Amino acid sequence: MSNTAQEPRKYDFKAIEAKWQQHWQETKSYKVSEDPDREKYYLLEMFPYPSGRIHMGHVRNYSIGDVIARYKRMQGFNVLHPMGWDAFGLPAENAALKHGVHPAQWTYENISYMREQLKAMGLSYDWDREIATCHPEYYRWEQLVFLQLLEKGLVYRKKTTVNWCEDCATVLAREQVIDGCCWRCDQQVVPKNMYGWFLKITDYADELLADLEQLGGWPEKVVTMQRNWIGRSQGLACDFQVEGEEEKIKIFTTRPDTIYGVTFMSLAVEHPLVDTLITGTEHEQPVRAFIEQTLVEKQRMAVDQEPEKHGVFTGKYCINPFNGDRIPIYVANFVLMEYGTGAVMAVPAHDQRDFEFARKYTLPVRPVVQPEDKLDGNSMDAAWEGDGVLADSAEFSGLASAEAKKAIIEHAEQQGFGQAHITYRLRDWGISRQRYWGAPIPVIHCDICGVVSVPAEQLPVLLPGSQPPYGSHAPLHQQEEFYRVTCPKCGQPAQRETDTMDTFMESSWYFGRYTSPRNENAPLDKEAAQYWLAVDQYIGGVEHAILHLLYARFFTKILRDLGYLNIDEPFNNLLTQGMVIKDGSKMSKSKGNVVDPHDLITQYGADTVRLFSLFAAPPERDLEWNAQGVEGSFRFLNRVFRLVQANLDCFAASDREREGGDAVQGDVLASSDRQLHRKTHQTIQRVTDSIETNFHFNTAISGVMELVNQITAATGGGAKKPVESAVLREALQTVLMLLFPMVPHFCQELWESTGHHQALDQQQWPEYDPEAVKEDELTIVVQINGKVRSRLQVAADIGEEDIKQKALDDERIKNFIGDNPVKKIIVVKGKLVNIVI
Repeated sequence: MSNTAQEPRKYDFKAIEAKWQQHWQETKSYKVSEDPDREKYYLLEMFPYPSGRIHMGHVRNYSIGDVIARYKRMQGFNVLHPMGWDAFGLPAENAALKHGVHPAQWTYENISYMREQLKAMGLSYDWDREIATCHPEYYRWEQLVFLQLLEKGLVYRKKTTVNWCEDCATVLAREQVIDGCCWRCDQQVVPKNMYGWFLKITDYADELLADLEQLGGWPEKVVTMQRNWIGRSQGLACDFQVEGEEEKIKIFTTRPDTIYGVTFMSLAVEHPLVDTLITGTEHEQPVRAFIEQTLVEKQRMAVDQEPEKHGVFTGKYCINPFNGDRIPIYVANFVLMEYGTGAVMAVPAHDQRDFEFARKYTLPVRPVVQPEDKLDGNSMDAAWEGDGVLADSAEFSGLASAEAKKAIIEHAEQQGFGQAHITYRLRDWGISRQRYWGAPIPVIHCDICGVVSVPAEQLPVLLPGSQPPYGSHAPLHQQEEFYRVTCPKCGQPAQRETDTMDTFMESSWYFGRYTSPRNENAPLDKEAAQYWLAVDQYIGGVEHAILHLLYARFFTKILRDLGYLNIDEPFNNLLTQGMVIKDGSKMSKSKGNVVDPHDLITQYGADTVRLFSLFAAPPERDLEWNAQGVEGSFRFLNRVFRLVQANLDCFAASDREREGGDAVQGDVLASSDRQLHRKTHQTIQRVTDSIETNFHFNTAISGVMELVNQITAATGGGAKKPVESAVLREALQTVLMLLFPMVPHFCQELWESTGHHQALDQQQWPEYDPEAVKEDELTIVVQINGKVRSRLQVAADIGEEDIKQKALDDERIKNFIGDNPVKKIIVVKGKLVNIVI
């Protein structure tokens, strides 16, 4: 059917997208509030850092989220879909220095620009809930939570090693250290001990580990990464007495069955006992030189880089409490102070790292856990790290490893020098940052009163110069007017804390603030939080699988314990989308392979860019950039646009008043109409299943493309007879409804052009008719002894006995059977018949 009354419209994406974006903004189409009578759905993508421009990774991430949000609205859910900005952090300071602007000015200008970019994509956000973490009305509540945690004993201050630049007189983040030098002045960076603030995340280690079992909607690899990061270990904690001294070295081992094989002790260079062991001895100078060299080398190494193993003898010995052996004490560069106790009982025969160190420094290798093939310490070329039977281990010799571990721990407990112990790889969260662009830590240091909390009524502690007209953005310890204060307790001169908070603090609770972003009385409104939380679907990159997600889980639990929340976990379901890659690697400016979404939107329109990003790959897989793919998506939309415009006659005036049209009775249709009707309902089923099961929008879009092909064939010049109007109308409406979450401007424009008055957002997601999807006929494979010998076209509702008979009556099957007796006939309904002869 063709509409010949007027010249067919062309797909003017610029006018269409501008029209509907303005409409959605003016009508606040996506503004939501709590509604106890409706089931909620909270959809959230990880919020962006306002770097200045969105990139293709943003386009993909936010397109995925928008499809889900629009789909859920059409299913009748009350959908919360907010957006904001992770606005504090080092890049703003770097950009401020580079461009000669204030970090606040740079950040807010970027937010304004990126907001318009996101709106140009047609994303269905409730912009009234927008937040920026650098805004005082956001971080004031973060400061309040910090003080409440301080009061509960979940915050403490201790000395920690930082990267220090003498020339700049400032602390550097790890990212600011390049080849061991300051990124600003290129001078050598040195380690320096400074005080820092820590959150006791380790107090929640057991719960963080146990509650991983609740995360059935998370990818298993992410759950595993979290479990490994927490790193729960069971074993023996015991003391090795330093010979001739009062001090003891505390160790923890998961292999108490190897304790009789200890031949040296390794201490981390930062271990507090090292200074005591070497001061005033002939070994002091070489040990201190080794420590200084090791700390400098650590500044230069990547986090995951394994150093070549080095050490130095302290001149001291400790005593193995189990056998009285005299054990030399070394300081070693591979022992980490932040893991375990900072001391490692070294068993070279049963730990490869210890083995390499022992061979390098000619230390004994003593095997005490024997596999079937007996070990000789002198001839071993690698450590045996497996289980076995104990040897040379006093009364424990002859026991298997598992049994020996228990017996050795019990012995230590009975003798009073050790006990069973559980430890974690997880360490407390250091939140201090010696940078300007962050939330100030709200405490005051008083010589008389000690550490004093800023009174709650004085919050927020404003970041100086961060409001127009912008002032200095020097580090806070260089801003005397900021840190010179009086103590709120005694009134004497005091000094304000000059550290700012780790930006992970802001991103660890922002999802909660979205539920009541303008609340002026508390971080969260309890009723709003109870209605909306937890987040039903969270979307973001797998690079955030450990720290961000772990800290968000931790923050949820502390906000619960402070009375703000009533949930244990923040995110019910997690989708980690793949990267956008070009020329075999992730898009990045340094590689020169960046594609600017702004250019694509200008050339093809937002809907084309959205469609390509959704169609090119499943969301969890990397998306390989393909310019031809964008062209193909644009051609497909033009094709659909022409198809609808050419068949406007099927949307008769009397039908336009019926939003969604009338139901088609498939059982009374002619054959060709029934085929299109069936394909329409099969497509509804396929698209719905693709979204519901795994968000595979690529297969959903592919299904719609197949339906469009069939509509085109049914309405083209080669069609034998015109399609029934109701059938064609149903098919075209289905195309628009199914594509709407993916390409909203496009579908809404065509929906309106077909005479519908109600927005597609307010339409109910189509449901398929189980009867309509059934095929009239099926192709059945016929096998003889498991080999395909023929195929039959049969009625879809044929009975088992009838299909057996049809198979036996088939001429090809008769020839293959010949005179052989039929032993049995196996029928797999709807698929095959296997005749056994």
